Amino acid sequence: MDRLVIEGGARLSGEVAVSGAKNAALPLMCAGLLAGEPLALANVPRLQDVATMARLLAEMGVRIERDGSRMVLDCAAIERPEAPYERVKTMRASILTLGPLLARCGEARVSLPGGCAIGARPIDQHLKGLLAMGAELRVEHGTIQARARRLRGARILTDLVTVTGTENLMMAATLAEGETVIENAAREPEVADLAACLNAMGAHVSGAGTDVVRIRGVERLHAAEHRIMPDRIEAGTLLCAAAITGGEVRLTAAAPGDLDAVIDKLMDAGCEIAGERHAIRLRAPARLAAVSLRTAPYPGFPTDMQAQFMALDAVAEGTGVVRETIFENRYMHAQELQRLGADIRIDGNTAVVRGVARLQGAVVMATDLRASACLVLAGLVAHGETTVDRIYHLDRGYERVEEKLSQLGARIRRVH
Repeated sequence: MDRLVIEGGARLSGEVAVSGAKNAALPLMCAGLLAGEPLALANVPRLQDVATMARLLAEMGVRIERDGSRMVLDCAAIERPEAPYERVKTMRASILTLGPLLARCGEARVSLPGGCAIGARPIDQHLKGLLAMGAELRVEHGTIQARARRLRGARILTDLVTVTGTENLMMAATLAEGETVIENAAREPEVADLAACLNAMGAHVSGAGTDVVRIRGVERLHAAEHRIMPDRIEAGTLLCAAAITGGEVRLTAAAPGDLDAVIDKLMDAGCEIAGERHAIRLRAPARLAAVSLRTAPYPGFPTDMQAQFMALDAVAEGTGVVRETIFENRYMHAQELQRLGADIRIDGNTAVVRGVARLQGAVVMATDLRASACLVLAGLVAHGETTVDRIYHLDRGYERVEEKLSQLGARIRRVH
């Protein structure tokens, strides 16, 4: 099992490019199931989750060709509209095959998903929406069994904001009869990116990026090409890496407009930030000021950046209060940060982080994807050597992270 070994104390500087977004790539790959003609995707990141999704789609009969960051999915023949537990257990995004399979094939069998152990992420909103569109659903032995001759347009009001729920229902509705309206829809940029791809395939989706999305169903979708948006969470993590080390970096192939909440907090911490059309510059102070934050659905502060900012607060001047409102079990990285010398007190969904002058290197264990990034950031600034175990979590969502950090001057290496 791979691990990362980090010698802390190096100030990051230089320029590095941001990869395509994992949270956009996975639903876009599933969107290919909706058409009998090829979907070509550019800027596809090389990630474990992308590889897992590719294997899952291949088992259904999808032909996939990959050349560097370009991927072509030919879904002309879907031989097996099923997502078995062996593939689903490591990646929750596999639930995104449910809507497209049901809409295209009239049936689907999808195991209940797994993924990071950061708390309950129920799929009841997915099922509620499909039922409203006329699907017949059963959940037996851990598998969702769905049937529908053809889905019908419906008005769907979700009880809570769900990104994958919005994406699943949006994809299913593209081939439904009539118009579907999703209210209380997720507003994330990845939802808008998916809508842009669906429209390029011949769908009629409007309102993506707002809380009301309208989809007018069509008989079929066709071939298309689409470039995946930059990964805003990777960009935010790299900005935090520069900030925690007192560095100065320029990120290229980035989308500054998708990072407003993160940039605001980094500026509150004392960083100077300038946005360009497709790039972001950051210059950090000698020592950061502690910031308080509350996670919320987009355009609020992203839960996927909460762990990274806890690492920043751990070495900042003052005290930061972090409130996690999305997942109830997303503070598992706090205990590992404490092993490095961080002063953190957890009370329910609130973490109080008092900055210390210096962290000390130690062996720590990654518990989920973003916790892995948090521990890498802490290792960059800790005195001595830090070893981060179980980085398979990191490989699920960050492309060549140690190479990118090394390019900026970090002393970091992967040990097999």
